[in-house]
Amino acid sequence: MTLAPTINCDRVTLRAHRVDDFAPMQRWLGDSWARYMGGPFDRDEAWRMFAADVGSWPLLGFGAWAVDLRDTGENIGQVGVNKPVHFPEIELGWMIYPDHEGKGLAFEAAKAVRDWAFGPGGLDMMVSYIHRDNARSQALAKRLGAVEDNAAPRADGDTVEDTAVFRHNKGAA
Repeated sequence: MTLAPTINCDRVTLRAHRVDDFAPMQRWLGDSWARYMGGPFDRDEAWRMFAADVGSWPLLGFGAWAVDLRDTGENIGQVGVNKPVHFPEIELGWMIYPDHEGKGLAFEAAKAVRDWAFGPGGLDMMVSYIHRDNARSQALAKRLGAVEDNAAPRADGDTVEDTAVFRHNKGAA
């Protein structure tokens, strides 16, 4: 079975998910904090999302990483290369739980995953689908070097008015 490779960064470690990562993820996916991702989600919906992120590895050769603080081992979110069936393109996505936002940890983790995707992952391009009201994620996409692409296709049901698409190109990384 293919699992996420471990990636060590300055302040975070990216690793394959374990079942105990579900509890903190479910807590935040069930909260209004998940509004920019279509939430809040009930426990069953959150489990399906979690299982899809883990199950993507053996099926597609990419998926999500759990993000842990290196100094404490605390799980603080996930970053991943995603392609659920309703996404027209491969996505670079991230979620760092609220207690750890605003510290540059999402940038550190997302940059490492982007670099993996454009290196060993063998990809040339990805997008990030971001809710129009999620200014923090839009700023992160721009910091990663992504450029908004208003002509890009969106996930089923999403529109240009509600979802921005930021394009990450290998040559621009």
